[in-house]
Amino acid sequence: MASSLTKWLVDPKKNWFARQHMKTVSARLRRYGLRYDDLYDPYYDLDIKEALNRLPREIIDARNQRLKRAMDLSMKHEYLPEDLQAMQTPFRSYVQDMLALVKRENAEREALGALPLYQRSLP
Repeated sequence: MASSLTKWLVDPKKNWFARQHMKTVSARLRRYGLRYDDLYDPYYDLDIKEALNRLPREIIDARNQRLKRAMDLSMKHEYLPEDLQAMQTPFRSYVQDMLALVKRENAEREALGALPLYQRSLP
């Protein structure tokens, strides 16, 4: 029951509020030329760090370039020009598939009783 309610709450196709939230997030990401996956912090979650390490170098370079451009625009209190904002694809994912693979591997490793590849350490 709770699972179906949760799915309904976060599904933009079914819930008007979720759709409005997605539009707002999309507009804010477009202003700076970011993608939603750019917001993941590799220092916060080691699975994200591992997934990013497995991605091709070109994808990581593009991610770093988007982040640098967003920081530069934010410091200047500016947004991307309207024509560039229209070209942005904020919800085009590039790390979700690799993240799912890393999480499946970790779950399999835990089910088999193997030691984790890395120990979680917080600074």
